[in-house]
Amino acid sequence: MRILMISKALVVGAYHRKISEIAALGMKIDLLIPMTWGDQKPEITKAADYTIHQLPISFSGKNHFHFYHGLSALIDSISPDILHIDEEPYSLVTYQAMRIAKKKNINTLFFTWQNIFKNYPFPFSAIEQYSYHVASCAVAGNQEAKETMQKKGFSKEIFVIAQFGVDPNLFFKQDDFTLKEKLFGSTEVRVIGYVGRLVEEKGILTLLEAFAVLPNDYRLLVVGSGPMKGVVQKRISDLLMEERVLVVDSIASENVPLYLNCLDCLVLPSLTRSNWKEQFGRILIEAMACEVPVIGSDSGEIPGVVGDAGMIFREGDVSDLREKINKLLRDSSMIKEFQKRGRARVLEKYTQKHIAEQTLEVYEHILRLRK
Repeated sequence: MRILMISKALVVGAYHRKISEIAALGMKIDLLIPMTWGDQKPEITKAADYTIHQLPISFSGKNHFHFYHGLSALIDSISPDILHIDEEPYSLVTYQAMRIAKKKNINTLFFTWQNIFKNYPFPFSAIEQYSYHVASCAVAGNQEAKETMQKKGFSKEIFVIAQFGVDPNLFFKQDDFTLKEKLFGSTEVRVIGYVGRLVEEKGILTLLEAFAVLPNDYRLLVVGSGPMKGVVQKRISDLLMEERVLVVDSIASENVPLYLNCLDCLVLPSLTRSNWKEQFGRILIEAMACEVPVIGSDSGEIPGVVGDAGMIFREGDVSDLREKINKLLRDSSMIKEFQKRGRARVLEKYTQKHIAEQTLEVYEHILRLRK
């Protein structure tokens, strides 16, 4: 079986482990990624067990507007059995790939995170319905996304699978505290962490407000960048926390485990909005794999990801978050229990190998449909 996967997300090198795991299951994998995605160039361009193709795109960095140049010719040269479009059903690139596949009689599937029912404006509404019509089946990143598609009329098989898992050989507990000492001047300080985009809906200001009234010997590490960076830095200044909070711009994906291992707990304080709620929270499973206790808000999929391996607070509730952080960091037995549960939960549900095995089930389902 030969698979062509189209994915802008796979410009990130850490995600490629999933493709290697699929290939290890006997699949012949061709991967198409853009030559650039915004300001980011692909971190991996060659692999031994699968083939990577790069094509130029228009509207680089624009999630639902981009499309590839030369896609039809590439598909002709590969002649895949299945076209795995790792994009939302209403995206222009999905429409482009679906039209080509339909003409060439190639089975297709798409992926969606969309866990809020939305009626999109034309042409995105038409693209979505076309994708629903042409696709053999779909993959949803969470249960609510599956239910949303069903409400919109998608009646074919929907598999609920996280887009990417975690490589436990990269994300694990490390006893080297060199980076922690470099960042904070000591290995003894308690460090609370946030890793992600600095945007309003991720709730970073909730975390800053909660941290402001925590003990002075605690530190906060914020890793990420985004449109709210200036707002975040001003709030840190207004709360007189410059000496207690360290903001680090986005880091290379291979360095994420090092930064996670500097933390005593990780917080994901996402806020539900009318057009968005947390779809997964990948950083949670990366932290759990590193045996870092996690605290998340009750927005979207966070409680489902964390399960019994961490703590959940009411989104936007500064007092509840502060109490949860204090309770966790003052209870060494709770810390140890969450460390154990978090790692075990990742190994059971969220490794790249497990995600690959689930993905293989999707491909086998499509083959049965063809027969």
